[in-house]
Amino acid sequence: MELLTTGITFFQKGGIVMYVLLLCSLFVLSIGIERALYFRRMDSGRAFARDFYLALANGKRQQAEKLADDARGALADILFAVITKKPEARKNPATYMEVQSGIALAKLRKRLYYLSVIVTMAPLLGLLGTISGMITSFSVFNLESGQPTAITGGVGEALIATAMGLCVAIVSLAVHAYFSQRIENIVTDMEQCFSMVETADDESKEEAA
Repeated sequence: MELLTTGITFFQKGGIVMYVLLLCSLFVLSIGIERALYFRRMDSGRAFARDFYLALANGKRQQAEKLADDARGALADILFAVITKKPEARKNPATYMEVQSGIALAKLRKRLYYLSVIVTMAPLLGLLGTISGMITSFSVFNLESGQPTAITGGVGEALIATAMGLCVAIVSLAVHAYFSQRIENIVTDMEQCFSMVETADDESKEEAA
């Protein structure tokens, strides 16, 4: 309880910028939770991509089809449509995979841009709060009153805003980096699986000929 009271006191001393930074931190938290839930539904996982690739590479097309049917996520849905030759993917499988993967990746990247904005904006807001607090501390009124402790105390309070801004930026950067890395993994899995599907189709055409 005492820790909470101390935190509230420090927050209030940071000035009005602290409320803006609080909103930014809540925004980062909401994006992180929303993206985590979305990735949980739409990311088929590296294990699925590896198993599908190996099954198709070994000529086990039915096993690959079953893996895609049982798995969840964007990659599994695209591969299942192509490997079972659904009408929308039958005419030009390569184009279908390219278009659908682009749509899926765009949805995965949604809202991540705001995190990169907050990474840049939060330290600037903290710096603005610090400068504002220092201007107040070194105002003519404080100097005339002859209270040097008030001046140094004001500078210390002003630095709270900078610390808060850096904390928000660090958290936002960590969340952004985490999801960006997951997207890179998904892109790699897509490229490998799509390449294997095209290779398997070419081989089946050659055998039929």
